[in-house]
Amino acid sequence: MQYDARDEQHEQRGRHEHRTHDGRHTDHASHAGHSAHTGRTAHTPGRADWPTAARATLHCLTGCAIGEILGMVVGTALGWGNAETMVLAIVLAFAFGYALTLRSVLTAGMDFRTAFRVALAADTLSIAVMELIDNGVIALWPGAMDAQLADALFWGALAVSLAIAFVVTTPVNKWMIGRGRGHAVAHRYHH
Repeated sequence: MQYDARDEQHEQRGRHEHRTHDGRHTDHASHAGHSAHTGRTAHTPGRADWPTAARATLHCLTGCAIGEILGMVVGTALGWGNAETMVLAIVLAFAFGYALTLRSVLTAGMDFRTAFRVALAADTLSIAVMELIDNGVIALWPGAMDAQLADALFWGALAVSLAIAFVVTTPVNKWMIGRGRGHAVAHRYHH
């Protein structure tokens, strides 16, 4: 084992603090067993909090909302029936939801095939729950399925359905992150 002067300087400075991924301070002694700091934070099962779950859900909601709105606007503008418009909106919601995660993990240097698998693992259940709730609210809202782009009902029902989907999906994401699944998978690769 080779001795390095930097090791002595490090020891002479004594204990120092580090910030954990959730902002708390820890001293160096609490890092015993960690061989290196990689810059990435690990989500261990059982360490999910509401703000993390809300951010994961908001990330998912962004992709879903883009796809959902685009699908409904295109289907409605083209005069498609309710079923065709809803299918297009759901397909686009999944596509945009996965695309946002793909973009972030590809930026971290991951190859496309692995990044695609991470996106599927991170987003599938979250998007599915969000789409089920969102489309369920719209389907059950009287007149919402027949509203046109110029109708306040179209935009109001869409906004309310996305808000309800966010509220219902956040606990699902919290549960998944707490078990090291869902957005916890993608977060391992974020900078």
